[in-house]
Amino acid sequence: MTVIQRLIGEEEKMEATKIIRLRSIKSVFERQVIREDAPGYIITTRFTSPQQVFEMFLELQCEAREHFIALHLDGKNRIVCFDRVSVGSLNQSIVHPREVFKNALLSTAASIILIHNHPTGDPTPSSEDIQITQRLVEGGKLLGVQVLDHIIIGAQYLSFAERGLL
Repeated sequence: MTVIQRLIGEEEKMEATKIIRLRSIKSVFERQVIREDAPGYIITTRFTSPQQVFEMFLELQCEAREHFIALHLDGKNRIVCFDRVSVGSLNQSIVHPREVFKNALLSTAASIILIHNHPTGDPTPSSEDIQITQRLVEGGKLLGVQVLDHIIIGAQYLSFAERGLL
């Protein structure tokens, strides 16, 4: 045994190195046209009434399928972004709290306003609408993202906040 072998020890055989790959997630925002013919008075930096939301998303009246949208707002109720959570069928849209809050957390929203349309034109909430709203309000409380309102757009609109349904 040589002096170097006594000091260092036997040469260890090196294993082949392994590469570790994981998917990373990034928030990507893009600009989309919500309404082209919007009157100037509804373009605002803050929402103060359900009527403003209705007028901004008036085009949902023309959709043949249900669209479920979450407006993400900062601490001063200014729009951070919107998220088209789900596009469903004529009379239903699949909505899960996980999908609603996933992007709300990524956008650092302080609160959200939920919007969906009824292609029939009747904005009366179904029992499913009421149940999912209650689940989303409870989920928002746990996560620290307040649900300010749920607005159903039909020939007119129905605001859960105005009706005391939140």
